[in-house]
Amino acid sequence: MKKLSKWLIGIIITLIILLGAMFLIIKNKEYQPSIQANDAAKSSITVDNTFKFQGDDSKPMVIFYPGALVEPKSYSIWAKKVAQAGYSVYIVRFPLDLAVLNSNAANKIQKNKPYIIGGHSLGGTMACRYAKKHPKTLKGVFLLASYPEKKGDLHEIKVPIISLTASNDGVLNRTNYQKAKKFLPNNTIYEQISGGNHAGFGNYGKQQGDNAATISNAKQQNIISQLLINWLNQSISE
Repeated sequence: MKKLSKWLIGIIITLIILLGAMFLIIKNKEYQPSIQANDAAKSSITVDNTFKFQGDDSKPMVIFYPGALVEPKSYSIWAKKVAQAGYSVYIVRFPLDLAVLNSNAANKIQKNKPYIIGGHSLGGTMACRYAKKHPKTLKGVFLLASYPEKKGDLHEIKVPIISLTASNDGVLNRTNYQKAKKFLPNNTIYEQISGGNHAGFGNYGKQQGDNAATISNAKQQNIISQLLINWLNQSISE
């Protein structure tokens, strides 16, 4: 019995060490926000481990799922601009900064209130899953260099959807992106940012596998915010 106990303790200790090592490896690969993004994040408050940029709370809230391994504050620049235009933006923090680990994370914010949801890359795919499961008070969906899969099939949903991509994106799988259009309504709005890239949907520096942008990050951030604000003002009903 003592030998069995020692064996079990040894296994538990080994598992803890392995999990700790995996955590450190993942955190070491996490993309960190720039100085500019951190400065923009200072205007936010923390609500349920989520960064809130205050807008007009009488309007539908905007919930955002970051891309994989991207620190949430990296999206603060365009989020601040959208909030200044009147829409409160909530950037969700996920375990290990991976939305796939908790696609229902928006529940703690949404609470059956009118909402718009979106995400970047893998975060957008998980946002589509959430939208499909919670259509009752859904007012719109926006995708940044992202697309849905079968579990997030929205082709029959009756809310406005906008999909933003960038011409120099080296990370987005274009073939899968085109195939995934069958999971979106026919009236989905598609916009491409000329000269932008994948990492430019946030502000966290270079991303592995991405192409260089031919416009500044500041310009891409301005274009993103303006496209989203115009879409929100024209398409979203309170």
